[in-house]
This record gives sequence, C-alpha cells and structure tokens, in this order.
Amino acid sequence: MFLNLVEGLKRAGLPVSVTEYLALIEAVKAGVAQWSVEDFYYLARAVLVKDERNLDRFDRVFGQVFKGLEGPEGAEVLKLDIPEEWLKALSQLLLSDEEKAKVEALGGWEKLMETLKKRYEEQTEGHSGGSKWIGTGGTSPFGAYGYNPEGVRIGQHESRHRRAVKVWDRREFANLDDSVELGTRNIKMALRRLRRFAREGAETELDLESTIRSTAHHAGLLDLKMRPERHNAVKVLLLLDAGGSMDDHVKLCSELFSAVRAEFKHLESYYFHNCVYDFVWRDNRRRHSERIPTFDVLHKYPTDYKLIFVGDASMSPYEVVYPGGAAEHWNEEAGEVWLKRTLATWSRAVWLNPVPQRQWAYTESVGIVRKIMGNRMYPLTLAGLDAAISELTH
Repeated sequence: MFLNLVEGLKRAGLPVSVTEYLALIEAVKAGVAQWSVEDFYYLARAVLVKDERNLDRFDRVFGQVFKGLEGPEGAEVLKLDIPEEWLKALSQLLLSDEEKAKVEALGGWEKLMETLKKRYEEQTEGHSGGSKWIGTGGTSPFGAYGYNPEGVRIGQHESRHRRAVKVWDRREFANLDDSVELGTRNIKMALRRLRRFAREGAETELDLESTIRSTAHHAGLLDLKMRPERHNAVKVLLLLDAGGSMDDHVKLCSELFSAVRAEFKHLESYYFHNCVYDFVWRDNRRRHSERIPTFDVLHKYPTDYKLIFVGDASMSPYEVVYPGGAAEHWNEEAGEVWLKRTLATWSRAVWLNPVPQRQWAYTESVGIVRKIMGNRMYPLTLAGLDAAISELTH
C-alpha cells in the first residue's frame, strides 16, 4: 500500500524519490506513526512533500489510496467541541428574492434611529428569528445575521447583504501593504504620466556636462560642478477607504498603494472609512487611539497637492448626506460637507473606484459621491487610471 501511495504521488507530478520512500518505511518500522491513520498522514506528508505548493495534490492522492479506512472496533467516539460562534452562524436567515421583497424598511433615517432607541429601552432579553426586537436571524432592522433592506447591524463580524445604514460595532482594519509588486507594468507606467521632474535642494550630484565645459574653459584645470538631485516634484495626497466592503479590493488597492509609494517622493496618505468625516488616521491598527482631525490635514498641505480618493463609495446614502450617518461614530456634520471642504482646498482631485463601472448605477451612494466629485470618479482599471491622470495634469 505504501508503494501505491508513492506511485500515485508520482503520477500526480510530485517529485518523490526512492530515498524518501525508504525513509518513510524506516520511520514506520521505528513506530513513529504507530497505528494511527492521522499520525501516518502527517508523517508521510513530512517525508514525501518538500514544497508546500504540492500539499493539495498530496491530500488528494492520500485520500484516494487510503479511502475507506476506519478506526478499530470499540474505539471511543470522537466528541467535537464546536465553537460557539459556529453555532451562532446557524441562525443566519436565508430568504428567497420573493421573501426579501416583502420585508419593508422603516421609512427613513430619523424613523430608524427613533425606533432603535425605543427598542433598546423596552427590550430586556435576547431574541432570535423575529421581525421587531434587536436579535439574530430575523427580519428586524436591528441585529445580526438576518435581512432587512434598511437596518442597523449590531454584533455581526462582517457584512453579508450590505444593506445596513449604520454599523454599531467596533471593527479592526488592516493597513495596505506598500511592498506588494504590481501585477502589470502598465499601471505603473500610467502613474508616471503624473510625474514632473525638477532639481531642488542641496547640490549633491555631479553635473558632468558643466564640469567638462568649465574644465575646458580653465585650460584643463579640473573644475567640478555639482547640481541638486533630479526628482519628481509632484505632491500627492492619498485618502484611502479601509474596511467593510473594501476588504474585497485589498489586493488591487495594495498594488496601487505600492506603485504610488514607488513613483512619488512627496506622498502623504491617510485612511478613512466609507466617507471622510471629522477625523482620519495613519495606521488602521491605531485608528481608535490616534485619530487626526481632518481640519488639521486641510490646513497642513498646500493647495498644489494632487488629491486622490480610493474607495468603492458603497455605503448607506445617509452616511454621505446626514449628520450622524457615519457607520462607526456620530458625526456632527454630514460626509458631504467634509468632501466639499477637501475639494475646495485641493481643486485637482479624483476618486478611484475599484468596483467595475457597470455596477455603479446599482448603488445610490456611488451616484451621490460621483456628483459631489463633479463626475471625477474613475474605475480602478488601466483606462480609468489613465483618464484620472489626465484630469490631474490639466
């Protein structure tokens, strides 16, 4: 049977040699795996697989060779310790399209907040599967793992239907990785169109042409000429949406972030969630403790900076147009007000959206943000990036 395993691995393309096969036999004879199939699986994998890329193929071959093996008679039945959060997920409500159409919203932001306050004051115990109380797995506007076209998500670790108008939870976001290499050189080339080279600062670079000319002028007496280093003089302010629905676009945004870091010497970047409000942050891991007032950013960077928003603009419309609409805190001023302030400070501004442009019409908030931006929203594609750079350079 061991020979069948080795032959199966070879047919699957794994580089298994006679030396590794003999090592496996010796380990079995020494009692390393004893009588446990699970122990033998890990032993065989450790001996026969030298590259983690082959682990999946090893699992398939092992399953085919040892299919049907069971534990000895009278063995103790394994009792599974299922995590509590898995059991909670079983209460997630699954509705058909027809059933979803029957579930009605409460009728606006004010009514939703007023009803939530009332439910919170009245409710004294947990609830599941209903349409009224704060609970799980129902059609109530308040709670987790249910469905409502316009609700407040409470106690759910991630978005499912993306219909919540407010999220009453503390969530953790991850920083974008600026070490990721771009998948295509064309994106990097598009960014280079935004560069404008200039020589500024201390004279640290040898000016060879001037040195030769001056040396010749002085009858061969060496006269070194120095000049400032040539660098990209364009200044970029990058505001990045993080968390929530943007988790679907982390790889693409990381590639963009990596390219921007490589191409522009004068780069400043901040994070926000869904829409810009009264504060932003530098590090997603410290976004609750190291918040930076947006007014400070507005007054810190000159108007010659190029402003680039990166986000899917997919949120509740209330998050843009209403005070208090922010997903994670109570904002005294609407997101629309803050967006207009940034555009008034930096007139050269664009919004890059990683969502395919054909899907924008299905999300109301995308249309609102696009209108505020004066239609300067572009898809995060080669063509979209090219059009955005053209906008910034005019």
